[in-house]
Amino acid sequence: MSQEVNTPSTSSPPPVNPRLESWKTFFKKLRKNKAAMFGGILILFFIIVAIIGPYITPYSPNQVNYSMKLAPPSADHWFGTDHHGRDIFSRIIHGMKITLSIGFVSVFASAIIGTIIGIISGYYGKRTDAIIMRIMDVLLAFPGILLALAIVSVLGPSIENVIIAVAIFSIPVFARIVRGSTLSVRKLEYIDAVKALGASDFRIIFKHILPNVTSPLIVQTTLSIATAILTASGLSFIGLGAQPPSPEWGAMLSDGRSYLYQAGHVALFPGMMIVIVVLAFNIFGDGLRDALDPKMKA
Repeated sequence: MSQEVNTPSTSSPPPVNPRLESWKTFFKKLRKNKAAMFGGILILFFIIVAIIGPYITPYSPNQVNYSMKLAPPSADHWFGTDHHGRDIFSRIIHGMKITLSIGFVSVFASAIIGTIIGIISGYYGKRTDAIIMRIMDVLLAFPGILLALAIVSVLGPSIENVIIAVAIFSIPVFARIVRGSTLSVRKLEYIDAVKALGASDFRIIFKHILPNVTSPLIVQTTLSIATAILTASGLSFIGLGAQPPSPEWGAMLSDGRSYLYQAGHVALFPGMMIVIVVLAFNIFGDGLRDALDPKMKA
């Protein structure tokens, strides 16, 4: 009578998703960077405040009370009042939505347009590349703030025109970054193999090239938001951005410069908020760059 021998069955381990593993490695590196985590938490906090803050502020941002004109910080007015008796804390909370909206909308618009231009230029090359890059070189020849100043001067002072101006001067930066990454990816052997299999240019660009250029794109987007906020605040400071009585931080800073010695808090708090928000985006962007760099150890 024969006996059956039961041998333990060996099951192969589940396949590893390389994209999932790369994201795990990215978050592991990012968590180790305390400065980047702090900046990310600050950014998340500012976004939440921008969304819910206007509904919980103690005063309306444009509520005038001349009996409390230039009042110092107190329990009733945490950041004091301005020359119209308006609560500065309430105006800063309402202005956070304006400031972040300018930064996010302008940079996302320029990132989308710049990515499309950069991929087309890098993928097709030759005359297309030459024409596009010469146009980008012309835009890059002007300092960003000067180009934005010229655009807003032509279009007129408003928040919408500031967004357009910031988006236009940010496009060449994204276009050049994406073009460089596209040129390096286009030369890889697997791209030639996909072409040989008959894949269309559209499929190659969006399935094989675009995912490989997202890392520098994400970093540049974060850093560009900080630049956009600074530029928008600068334009509002000189009267070409948000117009009164808008609680935009650059405009508030401009109002407060006339009272630096009499009531320094009017300019202190808007200026402080600009510095903190820009610093948060910068240190978070630096952390993203380190986490997305394959040469950095996890």
